[in-house]
Amino acid sequence: MKKIVIISGISGAGKTTVSNILEDNGYRCIDSYPPELFRDLLDLIEKDDSSKYQSVALTISLSDLEKYQSLLKNSDIKPSLILIDADKDTIINRYKFTRRVHPLLISNVADSLSEAIDIEKNILNNYKKQARLIDTSNLNQKQLKEKLNKALTNQKEANLSLSFISFGFKNGIPSDGDNVFDVRFLDNPFYVDKLKNKTGNDKAVREFVLNSPRTQKYLKKLISYIDFMLKSYDKEEKRHLTICIGCTGGRHRSVTIANYLYKHYENTYPCYIRHRELNK
Repeated sequence: MKKIVIISGISGAGKTTVSNILEDNGYRCIDSYPPELFRDLLDLIEKDDSSKYQSVALTISLSDLEKYQSLLKNSDIKPSLILIDADKDTIINRYKFTRRVHPLLISNVADSLSEAIDIEKNILNNYKKQARLIDTSNLNQKQLKEKLNKALTNQKEANLSLSFISFGFKNGIPSDGDNVFDVRFLDNPFYVDKLKNKTGNDKAVREFVLNSPRTQKYLKKLISYIDFMLKSYDKEEKRHLTICIGCTGGRHRSVTIANYLYKHYENTYPCYIRHRELNK
């Protein structure tokens, strides 16, 4: 059976990376294929008996997606649609890093990068229900491969995935947080000389924070609250929840608690973790 995958989504979210992964898996990948030539390609795929077009992946822009779907209406080929997304701040940071220009700015459809992202987000929302959506905001290469494999093999996933982000309040609250929890009231390892230069990833700091009776009491209440919240979210259409844990500098207490929550939920939900201040 021939496998056809259409990859689309927000510019800068990782469509090219997904295409490269599929190419490594034996797909014949075609980037930015013109919709005007799509009928010819469909005929070629349908008639070809060789192995050349058994697995094909097309990377297309969101603006062309409607044209492709119209052309597919009268075809026996029913491709899998994979939509690639990421939060707005992540997209902006990626463009700053690569110094590339958004396609909608080049075509004068948008006047700013922020406006260009908003336009594409609105288009993407129209196709979410008919596609597999992959949010790459907090995914590394391995995690992206796993998500893509599940999407293509129709493996059932939990309705909701979780991201845990540790941060320092002195550097501002993450803009993509759905829930923000303040742990600055917990005993601070920063004021212990032998722990000051360590982080919550170190065993000594972890034990200092977690062995505190105050921390144990807090975690019991926090997990009870999160469990209640997750049961409600899991029944809704929300696919991803970002939980931010903040302390003063974002290196000791918040890292420890974020790691603890990640370990607590990783066998129940797809989980991701990022320590904002440690990654700088």
